[in-house]
Amino acid sequence: MLAIAALTEAPLSLDAHVAAVAGPRAGAIATFLGTVRDHDPSVEGEVVGLDYSAHPTAGETLAAIAARFDTADLAIAVTHRVGSLAVGEAAIVAAVSAPHRREALDTVSALVEAVKAELPVWKREMLADGSHTWVGIA
Repeated sequence: MLAIAALTEAPLSLDAHVAAVAGPRAGAIATFLGTVRDHDPSVEGEVVGLDYSAHPTAGETLAAIAARFDTADLAIAVTHRVGSLAVGEAAIVAAVSAPHRREALDTVSALVEAVKAELPVWKREMLADGSHTWVGIA
């Protein structure tokens, strides 16, 4: 069951994603919460925030990615933020319920990796010195 697949400017709730996939068939719920960190190993300087921008089709792309993991035994919820985020804020939340833990853990990991690789969302890292750098722009 595909419960949630969305882009939003609003703060993300892990609890809302867990509630969306919970149910009597769920023997396990695995989650992922990706947050904005204060550094990037590939960039010199302190990261003080991110600005995420998305292609107009990013919402449909996210739904299509999530749908690939949708089976009768699984429930999927995934949301990615867009707009300005401060250090510590959630940028992506994913939750997967399954009858057994291994399937839930494997699926949430594969889902997040697919979103990272395929979702047309780009981030501009804002640095403490006032400069910025783009990530995800080829």
